[in-house]
Amino acid sequence: MGDLFIWILSFFILIALIVLLVYQLMCLADLEFDYINPYDSSSRINSVVLPEFVVQGILCLFYLLTGHWIMALISAPYLYYDVRLWTQ
Repeated sequence: MGDLFIWILSFFILIALIVLLVYQLMCLADLEFDYINPYDSSSRINSVVLPEFVVQGILCLFYLLTGHWIMALISAPYLYYDVRLWTQ
């Protein structure tokens, strides 16, 4: 039962991450079709970048703490990329 709870929680964290990414893509689509100016689009995208990094870090840490090593290894390169972007 505990494993089921872990995977359901992981599923909802992944859904939150996908929602953040889709929001960024929608902002870029609005920019492409000239519904919004570049300044507003960049401010909207920048407001969700840090939460995206945090959610990805929480997901990777969650996998490590629950002992799902393969899933942690799969999500580690994306987390590394996020950390590299944040430190630049």
